[in-house]
Amino acid sequence: MEIACNEFANSEITVTFTPRKCIHAEKCAKGLSSVFRMTVIPWINLEGSNTQEIIAQIRKCPSGALNFCRNDHNTLLKKK
Repeated sequence: MEIACNEFANSEITVTFTPRKCIHAEKCAKGLSSVFRMTVIPWINLEGSNTQEIIAQIRKCPSGALNFCRNDHNTLLKKK
């Protein structure tokens, strides 16, 4: 069964989460718990920090389950 990606957006970025890729290292929640909240639904709150901090934390995702794109671009920016 394919698990659909989850999308979360604010005025600047759209964050996608692919559960099937996630290895549950919890780097997102440990590094930026105001955005990546393990005990609340929806678990990603983009209002919890500024865009640059969110992007920096997404780039630390070891599995690539978290990605983002800027809303003024059409391409998905993966962690580098």
